Amino acid sequence: MDRVAARAVQLLSRVFAGLTVPLAFRLWDGTTAHAGAPGACDFTVVFRSPDVFRHLMRHPTSLAFGEAFIAGEMDIEGDLFAAMEVASHIEALRVPLGTRLAVMAGTLRA
Repeated sequence: MDRVAARAVQLLSRVFAGLTVPLAFRLWDGTTAHAGAPGACDFTVVFRSPDVFRHLMRHPTSLAFGEAFIAGEMDIEGDLFAAMEVASHIEALRVPLGTRLAVMAGTLRA
């Protein structure tokens, strides 16, 4: 795992720590990261590059994710309907200000 991917894993874990459902991610280098609640996830969010990861972490809107998905910069492998259900949990998630600031600083270093 490269330094940027290692930092990305830390950021994902921190951002989604309060999520009550499990999430799985695969990064551009093949690294798999799990976040949220423990357990198996029926889908995996795939980030194709560090640039798209940084962009989506800095601007985590439905529109930004949709555009990245359509452009092929990120993907969802597995059960798309399960991913949409989890998306509603993510939209309800309130990330503390300290975590949001840490993510902004972390994406500058990642």
